[in-house]
Amino acid sequence: MFEGPVQRLIDELSRLPGIGQRSAQRLAFHLLNIEKTDAVRLAQAIIDLREQVGVCQRCFNVTAGEECSICRDLRRDTAIVCVVERAQDIAVIERTQEFKGRYHVLGGSLSPIEGVGPSQLHIEELRRRIPDEVIEELIIATNPTIEGDTTAMYLARELKPLGVKVTRLASGLPVGGDMDYADELTLGRALSGRLEL
Repeated sequence: MFEGPVQRLIDELSRLPGIGQRSAQRLAFHLLNIEKTDAVRLAQAIIDLREQVGVCQRCFNVTAGEECSICRDLRRDTAIVCVVERAQDIAVIERTQEFKGRYHVLGGSLSPIEGVGPSQLHIEELRRRIPDEVIEELIIATNPTIEGDTTAMYLARELKPLGVKVTRLASGLPVGGDMDYADELTLGRALSGRLEL
């Protein structure tokens, strides 16, 4: 519809989650109308993100160093680890200000239909962390979906024999929902009222 670079930008922006063609078009024209220095700063931030950000060697959270700030924080309770599907789930839980332990990012959830099995997730790394870090409790905070529940049950079955307490977030999260949409109060109550699996 538009010429060269404008249409290319619209096409690229529309590939982002939650951005359709019309939103991509609005963003493209906004970027076309802002100061060049602002557009360059945005482009550089994207380049820096791709070049400088990796994953924490311990928990697989995003970080610009070898370990994330949560794993480096000596005030965190190292005996309790909250297991999440994605790194962005950490921010949702942190906003509750209820959890003071560490995290472990699985990198997804079990989904045989999509070909995601235990070997595609960071489950073996979690298994190794339990004795190495003397972890006493794992809070399974996978999404309340069929895949999230399946992952939680699998983790409980595989990791309980290692002598660790395995709990799941309590009710309060909508079934079939995504943690990104849970408010802090609901998620805080779910953390406080978690149940052992």
